[in-house]
Amino acid sequence: MPNGECKDFEVMAHLSPLAGKTLSSDKLTDIPALIAAYYGRKPDPLISTQRVSFGTSGHRGSSLHTSFNENHILAICEAICRHRKAEGIDGPLFIGMDSHALSGPAQKSAIEVFAAHGIDVRIDENGGYTPTPVISHAILTYNKGRTTGLADGVVITPSHNPPADGGFKYNPTNGGPADTAITKAIQDMANEFLANGLKDVKRLPYEQARQEACIKDYDFITPYVDDLDSVIDMKAIRDAGVKIGIDPLGGAAVAYWKPIIERYGLHATVVSDVVDPTFSFMTADWDGQIRMDCSSPYAMARLIEMGDRFDVAFANDTDADRHGIVAMPDGLMNPNHYLAVAISYLFRNRPDWSPELGVGKTLVSSGLIDRVAKDMGRKLVEVPVGLKWFVPGLMDGSLGFGGEESAGATFLRRDGTVWTTDKDGLILGLLAAEITAKTGKNPSVHYHEIISRLGTPYYERIDAAANPEQKAKLSKLTPEQFPLEVLAGDKIISKLTRAPGNDAPIGGLKVVTENGWFAARPSGTEDVYKIYAESFVSEEHLRAIQQEAQDAISKVFAA
Repeated sequence: MPNGECKDFEVMAHLSPLAGKTLSSDKLTDIPALIAAYYGRKPDPLISTQRVSFGTSGHRGSSLHTSFNENHILAICEAICRHRKAEGIDGPLFIGMDSHALSGPAQKSAIEVFAAHGIDVRIDENGGYTPTPVISHAILTYNKGRTTGLADGVVITPSHNPPADGGFKYNPTNGGPADTAITKAIQDMANEFLANGLKDVKRLPYEQARQEACIKDYDFITPYVDDLDSVIDMKAIRDAGVKIGIDPLGGAAVAYWKPIIERYGLHATVVSDVVDPTFSFMTADWDGQIRMDCSSPYAMARLIEMGDRFDVAFANDTDADRHGIVAMPDGLMNPNHYLAVAISYLFRNRPDWSPELGVGKTLVSSGLIDRVAKDMGRKLVEVPVGLKWFVPGLMDGSLGFGGEESAGATFLRRDGTVWTTDKDGLILGLLAAEITAKTGKNPSVHYHEIISRLGTPYYERIDAAANPEQKAKLSKLTPEQFPLEVLAGDKIISKLTRAPGNDAPIGGLKVVTENGWFAARPSGTEDVYKIYAESFVSEEHLRAIQQEAQDAISKVFAA
């Protein structure tokens, strides 16, 4: 295994023979059946899996499992309308959607409810797709300088999930993912509407709703594309003639790259602009499922094979909030590795950024980021999992960068003001081109230079079995309940159940030594807990950390 390479336990243990290959037509999602189920199946609010459930990224599910259906979206949108009224939000509501098959029907359902409430809705003028970061950018640019009539937004996407899934998330007036208090209020209200048969939900027939004056077509593309030069040095990329390969993976960014290339004169090739709701052009992920995961070497096989044709290449997931960077000699870069490179470059190459700006990371991201921040004399702000925790720091200009190990990040404009408060996979891809243009070395080369100075990380996430009672115990663990003083031969420096960056509970435990760490968190959807671990010594040392972590947590479960 290459030095520092991240690999997933499930990938190695259960690799499908279909991984990295395109699927035969009989294995693709039946789109007509999926749409029919969206309208035909009615969720039973007494069945937990059929209720509205906002996780870290909104409500997700599949119409075929009666977990993402018309009634869910009608109920959620009624709840959003009431939330807006209670909070005095009366500006425009920007709606974006991705290219999953369920996104179109869900947008129609949303418009039926929002039009009935007279909400000033903005949707793509061409009936097309709008990336998550573009909605965040639209909200923030609209709200700049305003104290009243503020805008908010909705993004209809299940991110990189399989083609049969749908997703629906709400971004309030700060442009970022809604915090837990807001999502819980919307979720609880929506479930009440489901329970009473939607009798309190206002809606108009779709054709009538589309004719309402409050539903307006909007050009999302031009303002975002024109503004990119404020966050990325587009002139440097053009002048250096960096050869760029771009794969939108059939997602929401597909209509954005041509205008970007033309506007800035980039030497870039979009390797495919095909949009197909079955995503039949995708190579299957590790488990044989189609998943538009731009951090997976199996899903990214097409672009990796083309890697040597370009100075740097990149892809985005379906709503373009994640990035996958392909650069030699590594091919597809591990997300943790690229985040470290991006941070190291940005904080050294943004002269207008304040020397007080901090580096934001989630506590399961690589310790290499800690070392990079320390090397630059920058404050590290470590928060729980989820980009929503970075929103206050990005808004008030105390954080220059916020990123998470799952290939999602955003950063400030070149003048040190906020760009987006949601993940932006487009600017992370373009940053890879800027790094290559300005330094003459691609991000992969920079990574190897960084680890030659700061140490090689060996990072892995594994899943271990845990029943609901054990998961509950882990989520409420206190440092005192974890008696270990030494981990894999090193003295334990800290045991964390709250994030050091904002004192928010992490819903699990993180144990840190000088040479490594592990974090354990219960899964929200499966009877497992996730163990993230990293060593700066060796692969063998990583195995020792993982084994001792599992043994110690098993004792906690048994206590």
